[in-house]
Amino acid sequence: MKFLLMKYERVKNFYNGEFVDSVSTGDLDVVSPIDGNLLSTVPMSSAAELDAAVASAKAAAPSWGEMPIKERVQVFFRYRTLLEQNSDELTALITEENGKTWDEAKAEVDKSIELTEFACSMPQLISNEVLEVSRGVECRVEHFPVGVVASIAPFNFPLMVPNWSMPNALVLGNTMVMKPSELVPLSVLRMAELLKEAGLPDGVFNIVNGGREIVEGICSHPDIEAVSFVGSTKVAKLVYQQSTHNLKRCVALGGAKNHLFVLPDANPSMTATNVTASMSGCAGQRCMAASAMLAVGNVDPIISQICDEARKIIPGKNLGAVISRAAKERIEGYITQAEHDGAKILVDGRGAVVEGKEGGTYVGPTVIDYVTPEMSVAREEIFGPVISIIRTGTLDEAIKIENANPYGNAAAVFTQSGGLARYVMEHASAGMIGVNIGVPVPREPFSFGGWNDSRFGANDITGKSSIEFWTKLKKTTTKWNPEAGINWMS
Repeated sequence: MKFLLMKYERVKNFYNGEFVDSVSTGDLDVVSPIDGNLLSTVPMSSAAELDAAVASAKAAAPSWGEMPIKERVQVFFRYRTLLEQNSDELTALITEENGKTWDEAKAEVDKSIELTEFACSMPQLISNEVLEVSRGVECRVEHFPVGVVASIAPFNFPLMVPNWSMPNALVLGNTMVMKPSELVPLSVLRMAELLKEAGLPDGVFNIVNGGREIVEGICSHPDIEAVSFVGSTKVAKLVYQQSTHNLKRCVALGGAKNHLFVLPDANPSMTATNVTASMSGCAGQRCMAASAMLAVGNVDPIISQICDEARKIIPGKNLGAVISRAAKERIEGYITQAEHDGAKILVDGRGAVVEGKEGGTYVGPTVIDYVTPEMSVAREEIFGPVISIIRTGTLDEAIKIENANPYGNAAAVFTQSGGLARYVMEHASAGMIGVNIGVPVPREPFSFGGWNDSRFGANDITGKSSIEFWTKLKKTTTKWNPEAGINWMS
C-alpha cells in the first residue's frame, strides 16, 4: 500500500550506465520535510552492490583517463547546458526532498552550474610545467588521474555538494562512485541521467545508495584510491581515519560553529540583514550559517534590528523546513535548554506550523540573547535557524571565545574599521573569513574549506586546490642532445 502512495518509484542504484534495482530488502522512507508526504524509499544496499559499482568505475577508468582532457571537458560543456535547461525541474526536486525555499533551491542549481563551468576551465589550469633545469636537461610535471574515487554527500545540499566533487574529479580523468545522503537521494539520480544525456561514458559515474555499511565499505575498499566526505564532524573524523588507515587520500569536511563578531561601529542595517540571512538561510542547515554572534560592547540597537529582521522571516514563505521531525525536535530542544540555562529568547521559533502543511517540519527564526560560552547553544552545532548572542567587553575576549571552540569553518566581522577587521582576519582560528559578509563562501577558483575540527585532510575538493587532491603528479627528466656535455645531472 505504501508503494502505491509514493510519488516516485523506489530509488535505484546506478552503474555501468544503467539504473539497477537493489537486492536489499531493507529500505528507508524518503519523506518531504515540506508536508510530510512520502516521496520514495531508498535501499540500504549491500557490500556486494558497492563492489559492483566500484567494478564498473574500475573498468571505465583506463579509457576515460587516457582520453585527452580537451575531449573529457566537452561532456561537461553539455552537462552544464542541461543543468540550465532543466533548472526548474531540479529546483522543484531539491525543494521537495530537502525543504528549501524555491529561491534557495534555485541558487543551489545556479551554484552547480558555476561549479561545472569551473571544471570546464581545467584544461587552462593544469597545463604541464616544462623547464630546462640544466644544460640540455629538461624536466616536466604532468597531472595523472588518481583512479577510482568516491564521494559521500550530505543531505543539506542534494545537488550542489555532489557537484563540488564530481565535475572536477571526472574532468581530471578519474571515475567515481557516489553515495548520496539516504535522506535526499533523488537529485543525484537526476544528475546521473543528465550526465548520461551529456555523453558521459558508461561506468565513469556510479551511484550506490545506503547507510553506514556503504560508507565503511568505501573507506576500506581496495579499489578506491581517494575519498571525499561532507557531513558531521563525528562522522568526518571516522571517515578520515578509516580511509587513511587503508592508505587512501581523503578530505573530510565536518561541522561548524561559525562566529560573527559585531562591533559597535558596524553599519546597523547591513549588519542586521546579513546576520539574519546568515542564520536563517537554508533553515540554518548549512555549515556556513551564523550560529553564534559575539556582541562586542554596546550593540543593543543592532540586536534590536536583528530581531526585527528575524520577525520578517515566515516559515513556509521565506523560510524552508528542516530536514526531519527528529531535526525539529533536536533544534527546539537546544532552544528550550538555553532558556532553562538562563538565556533570554528574544525571537522564539518553537512550535512553528504552516497552514496546509501541518505534516511539515518547520522551526521559525530564533534569536537567543545573554548566552554564555559554556551553554550548549554556544558550544555545539545546532544546524537550524538559531543565533546565540554572547556579549563580550572587548574584541580580544570575543576572539578568545571563538578560538576556544573546536570548530574552525568560518567567521565574520562587522565593522567600519579596516584595522579592526584586519585584526579579526589575522587572529580568528577559521579557514574562511568574512568582512561585513555573513556567509563568506569563496567562489571559484577559490576553494572551500575550514580549519580544526571542520576539516580533516590536506588540499580541498573544490577550486584550484582540488587539482592536487584529484590528481597525482608524474615528474619526467630528459636529455637528448649529447653536445650539451656532461654535468652533475647526466
